[in-house]
Amino acid sequence: GTLARILETKGGRYGCANACVGGGQGVATIIERENY
Repeated sequence: GTLARILETKGGRYGCANACVGGGQGVATIIERENY
């Protein structure tokens, strides 16, 4: 997805994507680039 592409182009190692799903709930995902 977009986060993985940004990590690749910017040279980052970790990225966090999050989303609000309503009703006070949310979800977050941490992505680590292996070829850092």
